[in-house]
Amino acid sequence: MKLQVVLEPSEDGGFTATVPSLPGCISEGETREEALRNIEEAIRLYLEPVEDDQRFGPNAEVLEIAV
Repeated sequence: MKLQVVLEPSEDGGFTATVPSLPGCISEGETREEALRNIEEAIRLYLEPVEDDQRFGPNAEVLEIAV
C-alpha cells in the first residue's frame, strides 16, 4: 500500500509528518529520517484492527480483502 505523507518543518524544530488520507495520523521527529520512521509506525498502528472495539451481529461474516 502506498500513502502520501506530508513532511513539514516544525515551528519548535524537527519535522511533523501527516497522512492526508488517514485523518489524525500524525507524528514528529527531530530529523526527517526520524519523522518518516515514526509516521510509518503511526500508519501501521492506525490501520491495525482493534478487535475489542468491533461489535457485530450474530450472523455477521468477517472477511479479509487485499487492497
